[in-house]
Amino acid sequence: MRCFGLLLFLVLFLLCSNFDGCEGKRGRHWKQRKTPPSLVRKKERAKNGSRHGHGGGGGLGGGGGGSGHLSPPPAPSPSPSPSAKTGSPVPAPASPKSAGVFDVLDFGAKGDGVTDDTKAFEAAWAAACKAGDSVMAVPAEFEFLVGPISFSGPYCQPNIVFQLDGMIIAPTNAKYWASGLLWWIEFTKLKGIAIRGSGVIEGRGSVWWTDTDSDVDPALRFYGSYNVSVTGITIQNSQQCHLKFDNCEAVQVYNITIASPGNSLNTDGIHLQNSRDVMIHHANMSCGDDCVSIQTGCSNINIHSVDCGPGHGISIGGLGRDNSKACVSNITVRDINLHGTMTGVRIKTWQGGSGSVEGIRFSNIRVSEVQTPIVIDQFYCDRSSCKNHTSAVALSGIAYENIKGTYTVKPVHFACSDASPCSDISLTRVELQPLQERYHMYEPFCWQTFGELFTPTVPPIACLQNGKPASNRILSDHDLC
Repeated sequence: MRCFGLLLFLVLFLLCSNFDGCEGKRGRHWKQRKTPPSLVRKKERAKNGSRHGHGGGGGLGGGGGGSGHLSPPPAPSPSPSPSAKTGSPVPAPASPKSAGVFDVLDFGAKGDGVTDDTKAFEAAWAAACKAGDSVMAVPAEFEFLVGPISFSGPYCQPNIVFQLDGMIIAPTNAKYWASGLLWWIEFTKLKGIAIRGSGVIEGRGSVWWTDTDSDVDPALRFYGSYNVSVTGITIQNSQQCHLKFDNCEAVQVYNITIASPGNSLNTDGIHLQNSRDVMIHHANMSCGDDCVSIQTGCSNINIHSVDCGPGHGISIGGLGRDNSKACVSNITVRDINLHGTMTGVRIKTWQGGSGSVEGIRFSNIRVSEVQTPIVIDQFYCDRSSCKNHTSAVALSGIAYENIKGTYTVKPVHFACSDASPCSDISLTRVELQPLQERYHMYEPFCWQTFGELFTPTVPPIACLQNGKPASNRILSDHDLC
C-alpha cells in the first residue's frame, strides 16, 4: 500500500507540473504576442513622418491612406517641433512687412541724419499708397534727413498709417527750399490717414525765425483730407507753423507735443483753416505764436485738455484781412491751462472784413501769469499802421465760463466795431487777479460790447452793456455765412 500510495503521489505530481507549465507558457506567449506586420508598418510610417518634420497629421494621414479602411485619426495637439529638440535651425517666421508694412529702410533710407532720404520716403509711400490698409514705417533710433515732400492722393487706397517712431529732420541748406514753397511735409487729398508713434519731427527752424520774409510754412500740413488723426508724436522747432489743417474734415489730434521757444517767430502750434469736425485734446504746446489758431471756414471745433505756454494763447482769427469774408461757428474751448502767454482766449478780426463769428464757448480756463486773459479785438493789426474801415466781421453768441487765475497787464479787453458791435456776450464765474498789485495798471476795457453778466466777476466788468445794440444793422447777402 505504501508503494501504491507513493506511485499515485508521483503520478499526481507529474500531472500538476505539466498543467502549471502550460499555463506558464501560455502566459509568456500572451505577453510576447507581436503586433500584426501591417500595423507595425503604419506606426513606423507615422513615426518616420514626424521625424522628418511633416507633422503628425501628415504621417498619420499617409498611413490611413495606405490601409484604405481606417478613418484618419484626429489631429494631435501642438507640440514642440523636432528641430527645437535637436537644436537644428528653425526657419524665421514670415516678416510682418509682407502684410502691408513698408519700412523706409527697405527702400534705401540710411537714417544717419546726413544722407538725403527723401527718395526712399517717396518710394515707401508709393508702395503703401497702392496697397491700402497699409503702414509706412519710420523706425526708431534713426534720424532721417528729408527735404520738402508731399505724400499725396487722390489715387491712394484708403486707411494708411504713417508710423513715426524715429526722427525726421529738416535740411537747413537753402538749395532744398524752392521760392514760394509753402510746406515741408505735406499729406494731401487722402481718406483715412493716421500719423502715429513716439517719433519726432525736428524742423531745425532757428535759421528762419529771424527772417520775416520766410515762406516755409508749416512743418506738417494736411490738405483736402478726410478722417485724419495725429497722435503720440512730437513736432519741434518748426520753421513757422508746426501743424496745419486746410480743407479737412473729421480730424483728431491728441497726445501730442509741440515745442518751440517763446521767441520763435510765427510758430503757431496748430492752425485750422476751412476745416470742420475737428477734435484736439490732451496736447502740450509751447511756441512763439498762437497755440491753436482757428481761421475762416472752420466749424464744429472741440478743443479740450490742452496745456499752452509760452505762446499767444488760443485764438480765433485774425479774420477779414484785406476786406475778405470770414465765417466761423460752433467752437468749444474747455479745460485749458495757459501759463506765461500773451493772451488767454482771444478773438481777433481786421477792419473791413465781413461774415460772422457765432456760437463760441470758452469754459474752465486756468490762466497763470497771462498778460491779458480775455480778448476781443476787432481792430487787429500786425503792422505799424492799418487803414480804418467801417465794415467788420460780426461777433455774437460768445460765452466765457469759469475762467480763473492771474494776469500781468489787463484782465479783460473787449474792443468791438462801431459799425457792428459785439452782441450776446456772456460772462459766468470769471475771477482774475493781478499777479502782484503793481501789475494792477489797467481796468477791464469794453467798447461797443453788449451782453450779460450771469454772476459777479473779479474784477467787476462794469463796462459791459446790457441787452442788444440799438444800431444792429441788417446783414446783406455778402455778410451772411
